[in-house]
Amino acid sequence: MGAQGQKIVVLMATYNGAKHIEEQLQSLASQTHANWELIVSDDGSTDRTIQIVHQFSQAISQRVTVIKGPQQGFWRNFLWLAKQVDQAEGALFAFCDQDDIWLPDKLERAAKWLSNVGQREPGLYFSRTELVDESGKQIGLSPLFRRSPTFQNALVQNIGGGNTMVANRPAMALLAETPKSIKLIAHDWWTYQLVTGAGGRAFYDPVPSLKYRQHRRNLIGSNRGVRARVKRTFAFASGRWKHWNDVNFRALCTVKDLLSPSARSTFDDFSLARRSRLIRRLYLLSRSGVYRQNASETAAMYLGAIFGRI
Repeated sequence: MGAQGQKIVVLMATYNGAKHIEEQLQSLASQTHANWELIVSDDGSTDRTIQIVHQFSQAISQRVTVIKGPQQGFWRNFLWLAKQVDQAEGALFAFCDQDDIWLPDKLERAAKWLSNVGQREPGLYFSRTELVDESGKQIGLSPLFRRSPTFQNALVQNIGGGNTMVANRPAMALLAETPKSIKLIAHDWWTYQLVTGAGGRAFYDPVPSLKYRQHRRNLIGSNRGVRARVKRTFAFASGRWKHWNDVNFRALCTVKDLLSPSARSTFDDFSLARRSRLIRRLYLLSRSGVYRQNASETAAMYLGAIFGRI
């Protein structure tokens, strides 16, 4: 099936998003890839969010469905959406935030790459973003990642923004395997880990696919600039990154049977490194092959390992 022939199901999580959601919805309507439908999972909005969605549905030809979300936070809402995939007719699935602005060719570019993957193996597309302020004025770009998106990177760093992610059905089937009882740092990091860990293919598009709105209510903001880099360095020093690893490892242990042999080897080496004495810790960390996109951050990771902060 060609890229244009692939139906894309847009999965939007909402909660009191009336201020910006109309602009986001209009950017969906402006997509050059028009073969899509929208499923909105609302987490109990008390503003005009749902009313705006209903008005939008009456103005377009594409199907729009609104369902009740789990009301347990943003990442659980997205996982809830992932579990609705079996009931949706579509080859591809796109996560969607309520306050961004999609560029017109977002879905087209994702569908073109994913058409080369097909439906026999998990495939995941994500991209760089254009950063805008609350009024929509451009303020820069997200970091440009140059190293390949692999499980060895996903295990220690998330480079895939969920608002840019488009996945095929096999990738979503993996996500639907997520146990209800686990806790996650973020749904997009988990998706990146699962798809690459299961031997799927991931692609980072250096061309921005959307305008990512930066404001006080951002749950996950940009990791751009000196301030963000200082925060990441502090995360190593303070033990916050170690906590993130604890959460991720507990989650991955519940789905370890889904990992490919090479990913399982990486996971085991890194897991053992975290529990080993210094010399063996550094040896196992090196053998695992894990890396962050920036050389200085990879070096900081090794420095953290010296002090037992991985």
